[in-house]
Amino acid sequence: MSEEKQVSRQLRQERQVQSMDGYVMLGFGVACHLVGIYLLITLESPEIAKLIIGIALNVLGGLLLSGLYMLQPNEAALLSLFGQYKGTDRSEGLRWSNFLYFKRKVSLRARTLNTPPLKVNDKRGNPVEIGAAIVWRVEETALAIYNVDDFERFVQVQAEAALRHLAAQYAYDDGEDLAEGETTLRAGMDVVANAMRQELHNRFAAAGIDVEDAKLTHLAYAQEIAQVMLRRQQAEAIISARKKIVHGAVSMVEEALLGLSERKIVELDDERKAAMVSNLLVVLCSDKETQPVINTGTLYN
Repeated sequence: MSEEKQVSRQLRQERQVQSMDGYVMLGFGVACHLVGIYLLITLESPEIAKLIIGIALNVLGGLLLSGLYMLQPNEAALLSLFGQYKGTDRSEGLRWSNFLYFKRKVSLRARTLNTPPLKVNDKRGNPVEIGAAIVWRVEETALAIYNVDDFERFVQVQAEAALRHLAAQYAYDDGEDLAEGETTLRAGMDVVANAMRQELHNRFAAAGIDVEDAKLTHLAYAQEIAQVMLRRQQAEAIISARKKIVHGAVSMVEEALLGLSERKIVELDDERKAAMVSNLLVVLCSDKETQPVINTGTLYN
């Protein structure tokens, strides 16, 4: 990197400056005005020196007062002289600096950006709607003012770009094409939020913006596929429930046969065991109430 570029980048970094107490300079300015006005009021025609001193004191008082400015808590003032950045004042209260300095105030308070729901494609290419709430604040005032044209607009555009990039890295929900344990937008909210904060931090660094928090506030399938995906989720839920029901029924039948065999309540051959297993599975796995049928005969006639 050339020496000129290094100097240019150094000028864009924030430098702290210590301003003077504004109340002291306010007193000096008012005193100069009062003395100058008194000299002009008591002026007599031949007293040229007194006239010059009176005018000079009024001009000096006006210049001193023009250097005053007020800073609220969590507020900073960037001071520049004829376009050259001199430093940033982060003091509070009534302050005074060179009256030739141009002073631009910047709020250092935390701000919240609520992005509207954006329609983007997830990792599978399905259209989803995603929105986020981002808490940010200005950390480096010189970068925020001099490195970007409008840091508030910069934050909005980069936040939208970060959301679009983040959504493309994750699938909305679990599926057969995903590896076991892979993070999804719906199930891995904490992981996604951490990844979004890191993404925003990297994008905002050029403007001296610090990201304090970022959370997803809206996540849904786009309207054109919402009904289809809802039926898919319902089908997956039904299949999962059926698997658990069948697994439980098999365990119950196994315990029943083992208990009958150990207690020698009845001797069952393979055919009777098969019939009993079939009847128990029908009773346990059916989603409707079963009607008992009394068998007055045997399995062999």
